[in-house]
Amino acid sequence: MATKDKILDTAERLIANQGFAATSLRQIIGEAGVNLAAVHYHFGSKEELLDQLILRKITSVNEQRIARLDALESEADGRPVPVDRVLAAFFEPMIETGSRNPQFVKVMARLQGEGLIPSIMQKHFRSTISRFVRALRLALPDVSQEEFFWRLQFMFGAMSRAVSDPVDFVPGMLKDERHEFSSVIRRLMVFLAAGFQAPASMEMPQEQEVQA
Repeated sequence: MATKDKILDTAERLIANQGFAATSLRQIIGEAGVNLAAVHYHFGSKEELLDQLILRKITSVNEQRIARLDALESEADGRPVPVDRVLAAFFEPMIETGSRNPQFVKVMARLQGEGLIPSIMQKHFRSTISRFVRALRLALPDVSQEEFFWRLQFMFGAMSRAVSDPVDFVPGMLKDERHEFSSVIRRLMVFLAAGFQAPASMEMPQEQEVQA
């Protein structure tokens, strides 16, 4: 195995088990059986190592997402692509990669718990997400811009929850059941499709809010 891959594999395993902050370069090089110079040569820093760790899985996912959306938009021939199909194009590559790489799913859950996901999303997902946001907006012409904004926030919040710890939010529920990554994300897709297409919410008048 190439030195770079050995370092990445070791870092992925350690971060999945104990988190990014708790994983030191010294620990990575010790368990990978390489020297510090090798890490600096291939990555430069712990943060760049993390970037490469994410990119080796996510690059393919994002490429597949865009390819699927391109195909759907070509097939639609100028018409909006339905919400459920846009969501399928976004989530199916994620399901396929996550199902094959459960350890990487744990890495992303650790990063979510450490508050690192927003910066990672900006760095590695921004252009891809922008394409899907545009497609969803076209599919929902009757939803106001403000309402659409909030539905996007709820989407990304639900995604984060589903990846990090989907069954621990309500105490005592579903504790003894095994939840495959694919089934969790497919449930999320159904939930989001319904949420995006739901009737617009109505804000309570301020006077009623005060009285309540």
